[in-house]
Amino acid sequence: MSRIAANIEAVQARIATAARRAGRRAEEITLVAVTKTHPPETVIEAWRCGLRHFGENRAAEGTAKMAQVAQRLVDLPEAEQPVWHFIGHLQSRQAGDVLGRFALIHSVDSLKLAQRLQRLAVRDGHPRVEILLECNVSGEASKYGFALHRWESSPEQLGTFIDTAAQIGELDRLVVRGLMTMAPWTDNPETVRPVFRSLARLREVLQKELPHLNWQELSMGMTDDFEVAIEEGATMVRIGRALFGERL
Repeated sequence: MSRIAANIEAVQARIATAARRAGRRAEEITLVAVTKTHPPETVIEAWRCGLRHFGENRAAEGTAKMAQVAQRLVDLPEAEQPVWHFIGHLQSRQAGDVLGRFALIHSVDSLKLAQRLQRLAVRDGHPRVEILLECNVSGEASKYGFALHRWESSPEQLGTFIDTAAQIGELDRLVVRGLMTMAPWTDNPETVRPVFRSLARLREVLQKELPHLNWQELSMGMTDDFEVAIEEGATMVRIGRALFGERL
């Protein structure tokens, strides 16, 4: 068994154990393998080990890698093809680089960006774009996302976000599928449990306030904290280092 195969098996076992602790099924959680800075050969090996969802942080690097992988995995049935997620910060000027290439954009963090995606999708004839709304519920200054660190105590902050989410939901080329967050780095995952719990509670509010939108997904949790994220309701975890080692 290769190192990557062994790592995948170990991570999947940890996902299953965390899911059981929360009274959930492992099948409810999508493992998004973060392949940024890793070569196409790594993606292909992970694919051969059964992974199907892959995440990239940079549009240029990701699209080039996707093309190389596609050349080597030709004539696959649709159900077996790699599913690509854009998980990095997306600047408005880069919006056109991800449209039509990534199945899900995790990092829509402003109405301006959503409107830009809408305009380009209409102009260039792209199919509907599935997105998550990135929320900064920790208040960490280095993190992107809608400012929601006080949403539970500030009706104004919550109300502003609900209004913005409603406007995004009206854009007919975008499909809101849920929320994403990045927790602060820590060597003790328990310290970020409140961050994940807050995002899960925010989703519950949105399900009541905007029930016509799809709030199914919670993308939260990475190598150092994904088990706690699963216990708090994550439906997608974004894992790189535990699968592939340090970035190249």
